[in-house]
Amino acid sequence: MAELFYSMVHESTNEEKAIFYKKTYLHVALSLLTFIAVESSLIKIVPEELIMGMMGSRMVWLFIIGGFWLLSIVANKFAISADRNTQYAGLGLYILIESIIFLPMIYMVMYLSGGGAEVMMEAGLITLFLFGGLTAVAFLVKKDFSFLRTGIMVGGFIALGLIVVGAIFGFNLGLWFSVGMVVLAGASILYQTSQIIYKYTNDQYVGAALELFASIMLLFWYVLRILSSRR
Repeated sequence: MAELFYSMVHESTNEEKAIFYKKTYLHVALSLLTFIAVESSLIKIVPEELIMGMMGSRMVWLFIIGGFWLLSIVANKFAISADRNTQYAGLGLYILIESIIFLPMIYMVMYLSGGGAEVMMEAGLITLFLFGGLTAVAFLVKKDFSFLRTGIMVGGFIALGLIVVGAIFGFNLGLWFSVGMVVLAGASILYQTSQIIYKYTNDQYVGAALELFASIMLLFWYVLRILSSRR
C-alpha cells in the first residue's frame, strides 16, 4: 500500500485549508459538548462527600494537579500520533481529565454560591467571545505567533509553582493571579491558532483541536473564577 503524504497546512490549496480548519473547529466544538455532557454526568453520579473532599483537601488537590500534568503530556502525545484512533484516544483522555479537574469548581459555582447558572452562562459567553476574537486576530493578521511560546512556557511553570505553593500553604492567589492567567490563556490561543496555520500538517486536525480545547478550558477556568469571586 502506498504511503500517504500529508502537506503542511500553509502549503496546501485553499480547498485543503478550508477542510482542515472545518475539521479542527468541528472537533473543538464536539470536545466542548462532550465536556459538558461528561461534567453533567459527574455532577450527578459523584457523591457530594467526595466532591467536598476534593475541595477541602490540599493533598488531594496536589495529587489531582500532578495527575493532570502527567496525563496531559500523555494525551498530547496520543493526539499527534500518526494513528487516528490513538489521536482520538488522546483527545478523549484529555476531555475526561478536564472534567475531573473542573468538577469541584463547577459544583461550588452551581450549588454553593449565588446565581450559579447565570455565572456559568456569563463565563461561557465571555470565554467564547474572547476565543472568537483572538482566533479572528490570528487569521486576519496572518502572523506567526511562535515567539509567544517561550513566554507561555515560562508563565505556565511559574503559575504551576504558585498553584502548588498556594495549595501547600493554604493561601489564596487572588484576583490578579486569575487576571494574569486569562492573559496567559489568551496568548496560548493566539499561539495555538498560529500553529494551526503554520506548523500542522493537514491530517493533524485532532491534535490541533486538543491544543485549542486545552487553551479554551484554561481561559474558561479563570474567567469563571473571576466571576464567581465577585458573588
